[in-house]
Amino acid sequence: MIRNRISTSVLALAAVALLARGASAQMMGDHISTNGDDLIIHPVNHASFVMTWGPHPIYVDPVGGAELYEGLPRPHIILLTDIHGDHLNAETLTALATGPARIIAPPAVAEQLPEELTARTTVIGNGEHTDFMGVSVEAIPMYNTTQDRLQYHPKGRGNGYVVTVGGTRVYISGDTEDIPEMRALQNIDVAFVCFNLPYTMTEEQAASAVRAFHPRIVYPYHYRGSDVDKFTQLVGDASEVRVGAWY
Repeated sequence: MIRNRISTSVLALAAVALLARGASAQMMGDHISTNGDDLIIHPVNHASFVMTWGPHPIYVDPVGGAELYEGLPRPHIILLTDIHGDHLNAETLTALATGPARIIAPPAVAEQLPEELTARTTVIGNGEHTDFMGVSVEAIPMYNTTQDRLQYHPKGRGNGYVVTVGGTRVYISGDTEDIPEMRALQNIDVAFVCFNLPYTMTEEQAASAVRAFHPRIVYPYHYRGSDVDKFTQLVGDASEVRVGAWY
């Protein structure tokens, strides 16, 4: 179910005016082939990163101030996963969410957005989906399951996402443990998987989940204080592990 819509015609006109600007900005990062344009992955910091697919920049949990995103194409889609400050920063969002930018967020996050951003926000909860500018976005549960971590991310509050562009399926875990919904994912080409204690999960949990749904490529992210080499070894030949400049 989609709860807040912006006029499609208004967004389309704004997009036309800004596509040239977005396409001209230099986007550095890994190139991943799709059925159309390459998907380009650009880590920013911690849980924040930018993907572009053709002329469509997709921002994930942009925080840290707009200056971190200088030189990058302005967003058309902004995905927000949770209410915590390392995923949600109103000042950064307000600076970045201009022109055709559409914010996609779970209800708990939408409730905390400034009033000027609510009109451009599509609210979806776990299991719901939306489409915008040829990009399909499905909200996936993200939550803790270990008893002493339950207070960090209760089930139903935040969203992970599966984003589909050009036939390529990208999973963004958000802050979660190795939940059944993650392990049951199918046909994932690229996955962004978190791990850090005490807030999410261990390297062992993350690697076990990856081996269960075996994405073609996996990026560990949100891993401050964890052992990425250990995670890579545990994943083994189940997926290609790519370690970006997250920190």
